[in-house]
Amino acid sequence: MVTKNETSALRHVAAGEVLFHSGLWGVPMGFLWAGGDGLSAGRLPQWAADAVVVLERRGLVAIRAVAGARDAAVRVTEAGMRQLGGVGAR
Repeated sequence: MVTKNETSALRHVAAGEVLFHSGLWGVPMGFLWAGGDGLSAGRLPQWAADAVVVLERRGLVAIRAVAGARDAAVRVTEAGMRQLGGVGAR
């Protein structure tokens, strides 16, 4: 069972709104919002970042590996899509 915050974070990931920054080039490692251009548009609030970490541990989201210092997209896994289907995905 996922919490309200985890469900909200899962929906943001499914919408392509979350990136992962590796900590390269001097910026702290962590989750970022994706802007309309696909580039980072600010840090996720702590509650959302914590929820994404839990979702990743449960295998509901995955970080897509990228070469170099680009921010990696966070994607919903098949298990995550099934979970969204069970909680009224949009």
